[in-house]
Amino acid sequence: MTELSLVVPVYNEEKAIPAYLETVREVLKGVTDDYEIIFAMDPSTDRTEEIVVAENSKDPRVKLLSFSRRFGQPAAIWGGLKFSSGRAVVVMDVDMQDPPDVIPEMVRVWREGEYKVVIPQRRSRSGDNPIKRVVAYCAYWFINKTATVEIPRNAGDFRLLDRLVVEELLKLKETNAFLKGLTAVVGYRYKLVPFDRQPRSAGDGKYFVTGNIFTGFNGVIAFSGALLRFMTVAGFLMAGLALLATLGLIVGKLSGWYRFETGLATLGVLLTFLTGCQFVGMGILGAYIGRIYDETKRRPIFIVEKAVGFADASGQRGPSPLPGALGA
Repeated sequence: MTELSLVVPVYNEEKAIPAYLETVREVLKGVTDDYEIIFAMDPSTDRTEEIVVAENSKDPRVKLLSFSRRFGQPAAIWGGLKFSSGRAVVVMDVDMQDPPDVIPEMVRVWREGEYKVVIPQRRSRSGDNPIKRVVAYCAYWFINKTATVEIPRNAGDFRLLDRLVVEELLKLKETNAFLKGLTAVVGYRYKLVPFDRQPRSAGDGKYFVTGNIFTGFNGVIAFSGALLRFMTVAGFLMAGLALLATLGLIVGKLSGWYRFETGLATLGVLLTFLTGCQFVGMGILGAYIGRIYDETKRRPIFIVEKAVGFADASGQRGPSPLPGALGA
């Protein structure tokens, strides 16, 4: 078992990997020589795989997991966690918006033994565009107002996890892996370490605003029934408004100041509004039912096609009977 594993999800990152490796190697000189860097790669169309394999031939501490298809960033992180061997595991992006120079402080806090999880918390988000900042703020606000566990604000997947925490996470069988929420589910004391988020070092982002919205919605569905409760409240409110509108029409007709024939436009607006509310409710309910459907299928979160630099051909570590597949 190594002391430190870095799990780095990548997809078409040929421009970012060389700068990342140069920086992180320099940073780790003052931390430990006993480390591994696991690039968890969705099949890429550029030279990402070629670059990582070449680095592995020069430094066996650099390793590659290549998946059979694009499973997405959350699944790539989960694959890296399963194949990691470190007593501590750091999950981070390759673009250095999660700055490697925070790693020494994270490891120092972990080595003190009081905390099993160390989470860098963004003081500023200069590397993010305004739309992404607004989406992130709204998502964190809503999740923490409705979720059954506390998820630290302004903290992404960038974090250090003790091996004990990693093993508990891997016991979970959820198909939709939302690391921020699942880390809170398994518990253990955590400490926040402030840092300033930087612009990308190279290349273009592969995880756009729509991806952040989907991930945030995934977190709400997975950790809160608030939307279902909202449907119930909204239904009663809409029914109450419809009843008041009906009473208003009757009073208006009896008092002579309102004519029914002139109210067709109002009636049409009300019907459209209520129909829209019904569709919203059906969509929310469908999201929860779809999540149940996904979980019952028990499909693997990821499937590894190639593992470079691991102990055996499959990269299998630990007692799991299914190399490279979770949730089966």
